Amino acid sequence: MWYYLLKRVLAIIPTLLGVLTLTFIITQFVPGGPVEHMLLQLDGDSARAGAEGGHANNGGSWDYNGRKGIDAQQLDQLSGLYGFDKAPLERYLLMLNNFLHFNLGDSYFRNQSVWSLIKDKLVVSVSLGVWTFFLAYLVSVPLGVAKAVRAGSRFDFISSLLVLGGYAVPGFVLGVMLIVLFGGGSFWDIFPLRGLTSENWAELSWFGKITDYLWHITLPVTASVVSTFALKTLLTKNTFLDELSRQYVLTARAKGLSERQVLWKHVFRNALLPLVTSFPGTFITAFFTGSLLIETLFSLDGLGLLSFESINSRDYPVILGNLYLFTLMALFTKLVGDIAYVLVDPRIKFDAQDL
Repeated sequence: MWYYLLKRVLAIIPTLLGVLTLTFIITQFVPGGPVEHMLLQLDGDSARAGAEGGHANNGGSWDYNGRKGIDAQQLDQLSGLYGFDKAPLERYLLMLNNFLHFNLGDSYFRNQSVWSLIKDKLVVSVSLGVWTFFLAYLVSVPLGVAKAVRAGSRFDFISSLLVLGGYAVPGFVLGVMLIVLFGGGSFWDIFPLRGLTSENWAELSWFGKITDYLWHITLPVTASVVSTFALKTLLTKNTFLDELSRQYVLTARAKGLSERQVLWKHVFRNALLPLVTSFPGTFITAFFTGSLLIETLFSLDGLGLLSFESINSRDYPVILGNLYLFTLMALFTKLVGDIAYVLVDPRIKFDAQDL
């Protein structure tokens, strides 16, 4: 077991290196890099300044003289500012050295370090991710068990329709529906639509702070979590149905154990294995997948929106820093999933020859 875990930890290094290398190649050699992006901004500023100057000089008529241009010295200064005066290999090795020391660099356009940007936005992503992750299991597992026990009943049929209906509706579509219904749209104005807390949050009591936070997070979390119920619920149901048909269940019932004891003491532990293996994927999905539209819809400034804006502006340090942290979290979460798999079922032995 320990030898297997050591090999898995060591395997993180080439995996992370491969992801960063591929991303570096894509970001460094695609057209429209940060230098070109800054030139477009300067060109736009020049155009506006020229138009405003022409308007002032001509007493109300527009007289824009066109782009003044950027001389070679300014272009070299921009290239040096963003590190493009160095050879690609040198930039790549510098990036790896910085990441080895957990130095993610500074944003090209935000005048902040990447670490500080991520920490500022992390609160939103953690809030959405933690609630989505735990609610997905707190609702889906008991519901799946209930469906397995009542398989074929009216409850099973109606609950299947509901969870599959929720799965069929994209999160952002559900978010729009919730805003229309409960966010001051066409019906009720019950929940706020901006931020995680109110402006006077610091002045509230501790109970008021908790209530205010839950009040703000209700709609975005609902839009994020509903579509995750179906897969976990049906996986739980099918796993429990498979376990309920096994011989050890018949033996436990023959010994006179109650149905509750059979279900939660014997069946639950074996049925938990497929759910444990899906922990890493659910965790990463809850934190970093599909949050962009939810954050935009509910005016939540989180990591999803930060990544999207960084890609549009070619802010490469932020892109690579986000990817670096996301990949590390995904790899270590998968490792934690393997450890949890063994803790749930000690009979599992990892072969030292296999990864």
